[in-house]
Amino acid sequence: MKTLTVDLGERSYPIFIGQNLLLDPSLVAPYVKGQQVMIVTNETVAPLYLEQVKKLFAGFQVDEVILPDGEAYKNLDNLNLIFDALLSKRHNRTTTLVALGGGVVGDMTGFAAASYQRGVDFIQIPTTLLSQVDSSVGGKTGVNHALGKNMIGAFHQPNCVLIDVDSLNTLPANELAAGMAEVIKYGLICDLPFFDWLEANILALNNKDTESLIYAIETSCLNKARVVALDEREGGIRAILNLGHTFGHAIETDQGYGNWLHGEAVATGMLMAADLSARLGWITFTDVERISALLVKANLPIACPQGMSANRFKELMAVDKKVLDGKLRLVLLRAMGDAVTTSDFALEHFEATLTHLTN
Repeated sequence: MKTLTVDLGERSYPIFIGQNLLLDPSLVAPYVKGQQVMIVTNETVAPLYLEQVKKLFAGFQVDEVILPDGEAYKNLDNLNLIFDALLSKRHNRTTTLVALGGGVVGDMTGFAAASYQRGVDFIQIPTTLLSQVDSSVGGKTGVNHALGKNMIGAFHQPNCVLIDVDSLNTLPANELAAGMAEVIKYGLICDLPFFDWLEANILALNNKDTESLIYAIETSCLNKARVVALDEREGGIRAILNLGHTFGHAIETDQGYGNWLHGEAVATGMLMAADLSARLGWITFTDVERISALLVKANLPIACPQGMSANRFKELMAVDKKVLDGKLRLVLLRAMGDAVTTSDFALEHFEATLTHLTN
């Protein structure tokens, strides 16, 4: 088992990564302060892992709420299902929520924990690659609104993160690929040797080779933990974790939440960001081709949705969270392995990228 730490002073917490971790109550029990546990999961994950996870909390009052599965249900209406369960089972402010599932479950459980009785504890048990390497780490929580993704939420750190790579054995191929987009992101933004390693090992990852997956997850979490420790609330450097996300969120909003998986949209968004970076002269178009080739080998889309126009991108990106004082800020690549957040780019280059990749 690998153990990493997200260093946030008194809010620091461990990330446990390994096999058979869902069989070890000693890992999570120390992070439950009261006597009540509410497990939040969804209709897909519950039949696979809920009974096993309940055993991790033997001796506690354990209740559950099972949400519908999918990004389309990541909204305030379904968030209320968690509050309904907490209140009907009379959970007090020493309760601990447990997020068992992918990024949607984790984001909603974390937001519920941040809000219930003005803040209670929670534990992340992510079961998708995307949630294991990204959304379960760092304390970003929230829900979507019809007009924008993740526009309602809070920063709320978990007590610990338990990553059992065996849960990936039940993960569909498209969900594995979606997670790989976030893995590739870390190589692009801050770890070029990791990007090189991914190019050499992408087929092993696609085949769910356990040793390769553990290394990729550990390296991704290490990179994210370092960035979050420097900038917990995204006032500066943490924004580089959003490479491809502004373009990608526009795709998700246009297509309807869940029709494109988050990682699929981010993959296309990263290629768009790379294209713009090349037009600014920061990376080469050979670099762009290299990124594109790895995304394709990871079974990810690199083409924008058919019929989504450049004007539609601009319309949706104008209401993104990263718009500041009327200026669109994008995460771009100053070099391979070196990302920067900037609004200092010529409009004609931005237009050229949109025109090139939406035709």
